[in-house]
Formats: sequence, structure tokens, C-alpha cells
Amino acid sequence: MFKSIICIVPHNQGEFINEAALQAGASGGSIIMGRGTASNSVLQLLGLGDTSKDITYNIVDNQIEEKVRTAIYNAAQTKKAHFGVMFSLNVDTFIRSGNNSKNSDSKGAENMNKNEYEMLNIIVNKGYAEDAMAAARKAGAGGGTIINARGTAKEGDAKFFGINIVPEKEMLIILAPSDKKDDIINAIKSLPCFSEAGSGIIFCSEVQDFTLLGKN
Repeated sequence: MFKSIICIVPHNQGEFINEAALQAGASGGSIIMGRGTASNSVLQLLGLGDTSKDITYNIVDNQIEEKVRTAIYNAAQTKKAHFGVMFSLNVDTFIRSGNNSKNSDSKGAENMNKNEYEMLNIIVNKGYAEDAMAAARKAGAGGGTIINARGTAKEGDAKFFGINIVPEKEMLIILAPSDKKDDIINAIKSLPCFSEAGSGIIFCSEVQDFTLLGKN
């Protein structure tokens, strides 16, 4: 069984997080650049401000997951308060390039109902992520992180999950309390940009081990 340890931290701090993870036994990681959307210090608990962000992904074996998370947490104690957030997701299938074998395990979902946070992923055409975030805030979300993305097909190709594939997309990631998930989803679904069939998708994952990074 594997876990994906995800951190959202200020831009240019992703290498700092990955180095701490490597020192604790992680084999490597990936860094994606995004931007935060929170508007004040209270909202920064989940959104971390309107600035560029690094999103780090480290896939680790369950046996060292706690060691890696502790190493990242301790390293972040040298940073300012509200430096970032860290959480983990179950990985039920993990395939390495150049290796046809795979590890698959669905047992990790047994305790997920106890989790207090959800990761909401909203994919929309470029220009609509801010609208989605504004609606989500009104429904109780603290903030989010926007990642610029693009479709991978040319005009006329098959649709992906019913969405017309266009070159430029935005992916909005929101970490929200589980009891607010439905309200946030309904608020986003009511937007004009979601009124047209195939204009966006929303999918959610239950978050484990949600931790604030930085000085206590």
C-alpha cells in the first residue's frame, strides 16, 4: 500500500519540502506550480493567500509514511506560521514507468469515513476558476489553489468525461471540511459556467492526516 503525501507551500519552497522527504527515505517527488486564492489571514488556513504556490507530491510506502510526514513537519517548524498545509491520500494503484508490475490494494479505504477534510478538484475552461472559487467561499470554503492546465486533444477529437476538450484549462483544488463539501459543490454547480453540458467536472477525495505547516 502506498500513500501520496501532498504539500502546498510558497513558490520556490517545494525543493525544501522534497529535500526533507528525501532525507526521511522518500525516493523522490514532483513539484507543480499553482496560485493561491485566499483573501485574508483567516482564509489562509486553507487557501494560503493570493500568491504563487508550489504543490509537492511524494509517493511513499506505508511503512515510511509517518517518518516522511514527521520530517516534513519538523523541517517546516523553521518557517513562519501558516507556511503551508500537508495532507495524504491513499494510492490504490502505483505503476512505475519501465516496470509492468503494479501494486494494487483497496484496503486503505476502511478508515476514510473518519476524515474531517475533503479535497475538491474542479476542472473548468480557463477564466472560470476564480468564479468557482468565489462561489465556494460563499458556501464556506476558506480558499484554494489554481493550477493552469491544458487539454490534450485537437478540435473534433473524443470528449473527456463529456467535456469538450479545449487547449486551456484551469484546475481548482480546494481543501474543505467534509461537512461543507455538499454546499460547496452545489454552489459551484449553480454557476452559469456550469450550466452548459460538458463545461466542467468536479471530483473529490477524502483527505487524511491534514496538518498545518510552519511555526505553531
